[in-house]
Amino acid sequence: MKIVLASSSPRRKELLAQAGFSFEIISPDVDETPFPRELPEQHAIRIARAKALVVQEKHQDALVIAADTNVVQGTRILGKPVDAEEAVSMLKHLSGKTHEVVSGVAMLGPENSCQWAIHTQVEFRDLAHEEILAYVASGDPMDKAGGYGIQSLGAHLVRSIQGSYTNVVGLPLAEVVEAMRQVFGIVPHA
Repeated sequence: MKIVLASSSPRRKELLAQAGFSFEIISPDVDETPFPRELPEQHAIRIARAKALVVQEKHQDALVIAADTNVVQGTRILGKPVDAEEAVSMLKHLSGKTHEVVSGVAMLGPENSCQWAIHTQVEFRDLAHEEILAYVASGDPMDKAGGYGIQSLGAHLVRSIQGSYTNVVGLPLAEVVEAMRQVFGIVPHA
């Protein structure tokens, strides 16, 4: 069965390729604005499903995989910063605290489908203002939810995590591979 990753994220592409799958990439255009009072988990699943549905319209014979990752502090969803000032504000807000990363995943095949959310707790160390400014100046935070990338220059911000590391990167890989095998009968090739 053909596999299509409904994502523009280079990190999701990398993770799925590392797991040994061959796939096509299509970037869906979906409004990711949260609904009023929408919980972060509901938002992540809704957006992942919307991405998958957009791509499935033209690839009904394929397994379409989509994900949406939210960085959450309390009930506040921290999206991708629009500018350096917002990135600094987000990182100050996360400094010295534990937040949650919630990814929604939707997998739509010709006959089966599944969707779920994964939660990971991430603890930041206390960050000096100068560290935040230097990190933001690197440009690394600008295309990442919450304004940081654990897999890149932002790794030094994180003291600890509880849960899936790949979820924090953007795709809970163990759970995706397990669902591919159990629900769709697809296993990675060597």
